[in-house]
Amino acid sequence: MNNPSSAKFSLVPGILSALVCALLPALAVHAQGLRPVVPAQRLLGPAAAPAPAGATRQADYIVAVVNSEPITNTEVRVRLLRTEQQIAQQGLAMPPRREMVTQILDRMIIDKAQLQLAKTSGIRVEESAVEGAVETVARQNQITVEELRRRLRADGIDYNQFRSELRDEMLVSRLRQREVEPRVVVTEQDIDQFLAEQAGAGAATPEALNLAEILVPVPETATADQVSALQARAQQVVERARAGGDFAALALEFSGSATRSTGGQMGLRDVDRYPPLFVEAVKTLPVGGLAGPVRSGAGFHILKVIEKRQAGMPSMAITQTRARHILLRPSPQLSEAAAIEKLAGLRQQVVAGQADFAALARDNSEDASAKDGGDLGWAGPGLFVPEFENAMNGLAPNQISQPLVSRFGVHLIQVLERRNTQLSPREQRELARSVLRERKLGEAVALWAQEVRGRAYVEYREAPQ
Repeated sequence: MNNPSSAKFSLVPGILSALVCALLPALAVHAQGLRPVVPAQRLLGPAAAPAPAGATRQADYIVAVVNSEPITNTEVRVRLLRTEQQIAQQGLAMPPRREMVTQILDRMIIDKAQLQLAKTSGIRVEESAVEGAVETVARQNQITVEELRRRLRADGIDYNQFRSELRDEMLVSRLRQREVEPRVVVTEQDIDQFLAEQAGAGAATPEALNLAEILVPVPETATADQVSALQARAQQVVERARAGGDFAALALEFSGSATRSTGGQMGLRDVDRYPPLFVEAVKTLPVGGLAGPVRSGAGFHILKVIEKRQAGMPSMAITQTRARHILLRPSPQLSEAAAIEKLAGLRQQVVAGQADFAALARDNSEDASAKDGGDLGWAGPGLFVPEFENAMNGLAPNQISQPLVSRFGVHLIQVLERRNTQLSPREQRELARSVLRERKLGEAVALWAQEVRGRAYVEYREAPQ
């Protein structure tokens, strides 16, 4: 892709992927579905009684000013609640509250400084892009836009404010792309050194894992009897899996996790990016092994080990996928929503046997692969941007995806076949390049964020409560 194909060997997340990741804390999306953050009025409790005569302290107050824009105590407390919800859902230990408040305020100062810079840098986000982002958030949570709006309204969250937050995240994402990505350079010497380190690391290198999960959700208000019944259901599911039941099918039938549509797979990542209780549960298991039910704040998890690797580098034996796609690029003449609608129509034609995918790709796709009927060739893990690869990996051979939004546009993907193969030396180097680029990009983003923070005028007022 010069689009996913030129994005081969790039692990840099797309705008919408980064957007959704950044917005998940605000939405508190977890295995039990979309749960927007508790509104400020619910967090702060009933309205405070009128202050005594002569009192100067108000219900809310400014804790910091960033380039003349305030951050209020209420904003800090709402962000704190979001963070606490996320930590609890992941089954992690809760840090000291005072430490969390300090870190959250620092993060909010950096975020505000970045947003201010984006707005003054001439970066714009079109209305169609915001609408596309809303549709993407709804689609990734397996609900309609109307259902998303209903759930937001039920939790007291203004839909226009929700869209405004989406726009802000997209502005900052575009700014980061423009200012940070050109800084990231991976040299041949970097690759040589990385491969040498991997070759000498051996078993001492921490493993990266790809786990699949089935989550039997436990509501926060569940009684002891309800918890016992849900645990028994989870035990029945794991017994069916151990008896040879198809894990992906079981995930589709029983799981309350957002990963159910991809067979429960959470994707290859370093162990420190998984909840510690997951890592502990599977640390002695071989590939294909099952663990659980494992209890977390979200419910009971059944885990399957899909893949184990040395951290940062795939094993020499990999599964490759041959896929093809049709790409439409949103433009002033074609909104993202219109592109999604058009691709949905093309998909229906192929599914109904009224058209050939390759012919439609040649006639419609705006990717360099169009001349080949959209064929992307054989691709191993990490060769496409994550949002494209995750969707592709969730498809069976001959299956066609729903329209998918990535940083390059809107795609329709069809998987043709899969095979197990050994990495060639050239492929090892390209994968190493991808790993190093992702690592360097993370470092560059962190450095750039501190630079933006250093250029901002910050005045601290009263400490947050």
